Amino acid sequence: MTTLGIGLTFAIRVFLVLLFLPFSALDKVLDFHSALAQAREVVPGKAAATVLLLTGLCVEVFMSAGVISGIADRLCAFVLGGYCGITALLWKQFWVPGDFWTANDGKARALFWDFWKNLALGAGFLLIAFGTNATAISDFFAHPSISTHPYTVTMSAVRQ
Repeated sequence: MTTLGIGLTFAIRVFLVLLFLPFSALDKVLDFHSALAQAREVVPGKAAATVLLLTGLCVEVFMSAGVISGIADRLCAFVLGGYCGITALLWKQFWVPGDFWTANDGKARALFWDFWKNLALGAGFLLIAFGTNATAISDFFAHPSISTHPYTVTMSAVRQ
């Protein structure tokens, strides 16, 4: 059963970060020009947009790798949770197009669902960072870089 548990833990973490690593990161690398144009929607200067884009690329690659590997996974998940929230606020502004109530197939409706999907994914990362109870949340703030040790098998698990 422990091999199954480790395999499921690994698979869940891979699926959680799959959007970022490899897909979004690879898209930024292979179509840098379009990604830069999207970054310039928020930051008008080319240099600042490039820094923003490269920062996002590093977050997607290195924080995702941390979540999968279990190395400082709580801190990595916390950063990815914040990244999801920030990208929702900057690029999924469903309130801007003004057609939310007037068009069922308008841009605002699509952005609305994307906004909430980003926040929901961010909340999933925060479950790794904080755990599922108040004690785990205070533990995170006391020691944010300590790993959850997702692939460790305890003796009690072996006995079952």
